[in-house]
Amino acid sequence: MQLIPQVLLTEPISQVLGDEPIVTFAVLLAVILIIPILFERLRLPSLIGLVFSGIVIGPSGWNLFHTELPIISLLSDIGLFYLMFVAGLEVEIKHFHRYQKRAWGFGILSFSFPLVMGTLVGQFFHLEWNASILIGSLLSSYTLLAYPIISHLGVLTNEAVTITMGATIFTNLSAVLVLAVCVATSDTGPFSLAQLVPLLIWLTVYTMIILVGFDRAGKEFFRRFGDDEGNKFLFVLFTVFLAAVGAQLIGVERVVGAFLAGLAVNETMGEGPVKEKVVWIGTVLFIPIFLVNFGSMINLSNLMSSIDTLRLSLLLLVGLITSKFIAALFTKLLYRYNWAEMLSMWSLSLPQMGTTLVATLVGYRAGLLPETVLNSVVILMLVTSILGLGITSQTAVALVSTVVPKTPVPSLFEQKPEEKHSPFKIVVPVYNPHTQQYLLEMAALLASQAKGKIVPLAIATAAAQMDAPQLETSLRRSERLLAKATAQSRLLGVEAEPLLRIDHDFALGISRAAREQQANLIIMGWGKRTGLRARLFGNVIDSVLWTSHCPVAVTRLMDSPKKIQRILVPLENLTTSSLQPVQFAQMLAEANQAQVTVLHVCLSEARRCHKHGRTSSPPPALREVQSHLALLMSDLAVPHPPEIQIITHENAAQAILQAARLYDLVVLPFIPNVPNPGGLAVSDVTTQLAGQLTCSMIMLGEPQQTQTKILLPEVSHFTGFCRN
Repeated sequence: MQLIPQVLLTEPISQVLGDEPIVTFAVLLAVILIIPILFERLRLPSLIGLVFSGIVIGPSGWNLFHTELPIISLLSDIGLFYLMFVAGLEVEIKHFHRYQKRAWGFGILSFSFPLVMGTLVGQFFHLEWNASILIGSLLSSYTLLAYPIISHLGVLTNEAVTITMGATIFTNLSAVLVLAVCVATSDTGPFSLAQLVPLLIWLTVYTMIILVGFDRAGKEFFRRFGDDEGNKFLFVLFTVFLAAVGAQLIGVERVVGAFLAGLAVNETMGEGPVKEKVVWIGTVLFIPIFLVNFGSMINLSNLMSSIDTLRLSLLLLVGLITSKFIAALFTKLLYRYNWAEMLSMWSLSLPQMGTTLVATLVGYRAGLLPETVLNSVVILMLVTSILGLGITSQTAVALVSTVVPKTPVPSLFEQKPEEKHSPFKIVVPVYNPHTQQYLLEMAALLASQAKGKIVPLAIATAAAQMDAPQLETSLRRSERLLAKATAQSRLLGVEAEPLLRIDHDFALGISRAAREQQANLIIMGWGKRTGLRARLFGNVIDSVLWTSHCPVAVTRLMDSPKKIQRILVPLENLTTSSLQPVQFAQMLAEANQAQVTVLHVCLSEARRCHKHGRTSSPPPALREVQSHLALLMSDLAVPHPPEIQIITHENAAQAILQAARLYDLVVLPFIPNVPNPGGLAVSDVTTQLAGQLTCSMIMLGEPQQTQTKILLPEVSHFTGFCRN
């Protein structure tokens, strides 16, 4: 092989670099790392940034990314399957079941009108019927890109929002099946009923086998292998590629199998570390590679100057926006929703992202769709994403006042009926003798307030033999820690029941012991959550949170908890389920005679005020948020309600950091290591605060099985507190 400096003397730099596989892969990794960060600043989905970066570094741009390399093609195909699998995995089945008939109604309307409109657009450009129908199906699906906005505003329980989320199971599944039929019939010559009927029969049988068979097989496999996350992880990946092979055997596109596999294991996996790891691996590597590869296929000159591309893009945009509006309007009339709910349904169903991109690429590769459609879909993706997010941020605010708690706010530490006779128990895992004093002080304050007891817990890691020297050493160390914890508890004036447990897994040992003791709370010390190892294998805190049956308080205490007098609780979601950190803070405040302040940061209103130089009274939208927050605080029914502070700021993290200077403790919701497959790219404010807060901090995590879903392919955490 010639030395690169010698070759550069005779050949263009881009050609030399592009011919080197390691250079191509390095460029690709740099794009995957940098582009999402840049688009985070613009508050745009990272998916858009990755596609457009592919256009720039692809053959029509700088020519630094050569897609013909076998390794790139393989990784891109895996990303293609992964994206469709995640699309099926993140379908909101529980919302579909909640309002099944109305979700069916909106799903049929939201699928049918765009299907007809897109088909007419295809016929206007003189495409074949199966190509025209495929274009219609591209418009029929949608991605819940604005999920973070509606989640942060606390309107997920609104019926119109719920059926919009639930309807994705019909629209996306129908769009994928239409893709399968259109591509399969295009390979067999002229369209005929004789070839369609056998295909539909095979497709129906195959779909039932995947949805029913894989679901049952998954439940049985998960039941038999219990806590073995490695086997569960491999089983899920196996189902994806097995379904893809099955689709290929019956003559339909393999991505159909990947999507159906995601639907099949959706409820079986649930929310947990296995799903977290499966999605994270695809999100970090495979899906971004596919998106960059997709962008590299776009001809930049045709995209910018082709009249046909601009005409088709305009017609597709008008057709999509009009048909989705008509579908939402019919739903409003049918189910008597108000205008705010109707507009929210319309805006939520506008963005065309993951499923649309995959279907377009498959149709293009099959020779069914021309290059103008490929280019037009990129424009469609960009415009609908920005438009959908912008409209939702305006219309969803009006839904806040309609979401009124129908039941009392559940207590964070409410005991089950069978546990009423048991005292309030707080499990405190002890491992580090230098930090356990503050942990025990915190537990003692809460236990005294609840008239309960502390359970100091030490885990001795099991060895292959019960008489192994390592186990003996671990047992002696654990006994010393427990003796010290018991003595400290007596000095604090609280009852303690020390517990020593032998377990092969530290995290599972904590969760199992807490369950056996019928604990109401676990208090742990702070641990590092970032890094590759934590992402791939998790850490103790994440594992305890995923498996615990009760709340987990992760503490980083800079001083004695007895000195805490002012507590700050940043609140993002305006829902009753988000009040549990406030309840925890109130319980601690009552034990310490401290004051709690609830802080809500409004981002987009701050930008408008800054733009127009407005400093007068808050606008109506902000006043609605303020009144709704006051209503939520009143539902806590505590003797000394917390103070409410609503501020406008362009950066949520900076606003909280500035406010936290005046407080002794900040209580935050604990965010598990959940990935975001290419959606709304915004910062994890919790992570920023954890690294920059100088006062004491507590992250409160709820049992995962009781939490509402916090992730779709387009979800992120904590930022966008208020998008008025």
